Amino acid sequence: MPPTLKLMVSSLLLGVLAAAPLPLRAGGQVDVYHFDTDEQRGRYNGLIAEFRCPKCLNINIAGSDAPIAKDLRRTVHRLVVQDGYSDQQVRDFLQARYGDFVLYDPPFNARTWMIWVMPFLLALVGVGVLVWHLLRRRRPAAAMNEADKARLQAVLDEVPPAS
Repeated sequence: MPPTLKLMVSSLLLGVLAAAPLPLRAGGQVDVYHFDTDEQRGRYNGLIAEFRCPKCLNINIAGSDAPIAKDLRRTVHRLVVQDGYSDQQVRDFLQARYGDFVLYDPPFNARTWMIWVMPFLLALVGVGVLVWHLLRRRRPAAAMNEADKARLQAVLDEVPPAS
């Protein structure tokens, strides 16, 4: 076997051996739950996509690998399949336990009013600043009286013409 071919084969073999464990590390844990009906599976999938992971902040519990998300998925499965809760009862249960933060669409109440009102207030402030800026730009120029006009003409008469 020529040395270059031997080097190519050994490099290829080394590359395959180095890359072999990658697929084993790349996959995360997969939750395996039993559902009695496809309707339960659909409700479960819809609900876990609806709740925010308390640890990951802006990822739903369906896409999070955090331990708290795994516990929440297990809880949602238990509530839907074993306890027979409706979707609204599951929402109420998780909201009572984890607060409004787990909901991507929190209700309008005394604790969350600022979340709902702030975009409108910011838009109102933006429109106010825009109107103020436009009105400020459109002010008419100050009118000159006869004395100011005479002084300006005297200054212009003193300036030599451009060559």
